[in-house]
Amino acid sequence: MATNQNPLIEVLGVSKYFGSVIALNDVSMSVHAGEVMCLLGDNGAGKSTLIKILSGVHKPSEGKYLVEGTPVDFNSPRDALAYGIATVYQDLAMIPLMSISRNFFLGSEPTVGWGPFRRFNVSFANQVARSEMAKMGIDIRDPSQPVGTLSGGERQSVAIARAVYFGAKVLILDEPTAALGVKQAGVVLRYVAQARARNIGVVFITHNPHHAYAVGDRFTILKRGRTFGTFTRAELSREEMVRMMSGADELDALSHELEEFAREDAEANAGRLSSAESDMAHSLEAGESMYGRTARGQAGAKRTDER
Repeated sequence: MATNQNPLIEVLGVSKYFGSVIALNDVSMSVHAGEVMCLLGDNGAGKSTLIKILSGVHKPSEGKYLVEGTPVDFNSPRDALAYGIATVYQDLAMIPLMSISRNFFLGSEPTVGWGPFRRFNVSFANQVARSEMAKMGIDIRDPSQPVGTLSGGERQSVAIARAVYFGAKVLILDEPTAALGVKQAGVVLRYVAQARARNIGVVFITHNPHHAYAVGDRFTILKRGRTFGTFTRAELSREEMVRMMSGADELDALSHELEEFAREDAEANAGRLSSAESDMAHSLEAGESMYGRTARGQAGAKRTDER
């Protein structure tokens, strides 16, 4: 946890309106160096809108945005990058058919030569990509291999290492484990912990409380554009986190509703069973009556033949 007086980034009473739609309403949050701030909420809670404000995509309609205690007014994501705020989105902004090293320096390619002879510095890019990936705990076989050949967790590591290399003080991760299996999600969570160990402030956006609780230092919970507040691990258990994200009242109502459905299904099944039993009894009676008439007819015919 950081000891600096001012957080790396902080939003105070931020709101965002899209016409008559209130996407965020009076949200406050801060991130310090060397901590993982988990931003949690279900789909539609306002997580994406908040990270777009933090990354310079949107301007807040109300409230303040501070970077190391200084108010800022970003006009684009490039302004946020200039302050060391890097965002890794779910699509990772990578080209699968290009090499790892080319994706690592995408948009900031190192060159060698001059004028018409200037070209991409392949050897330098491969060396840096291999070195930075090794710091994240990944030993890539060949930096020139297409990034599309990597697993989902390894591609996340490329995006994280790229942001760290280019001087990120704050790393915003947008649902990095959403499309990954259990093992690959664990790999990404280890990268998040490594970024924290390098004194980087991490904003970890997720709707999975189990992933958040594994690496988070503090937790801000959003629901329908509002925040329940910010909690430390000691102040909030995993079960309480789940109830706050979904809503205790909604869970209780759902439980009662499911119990009512089960009772109605049991009554309906009992009714169908009684009806089936009644139909079976009628069928048996009809069969016995028909059998009796047939037997009596056969007996009469036999007596006639004997005479």
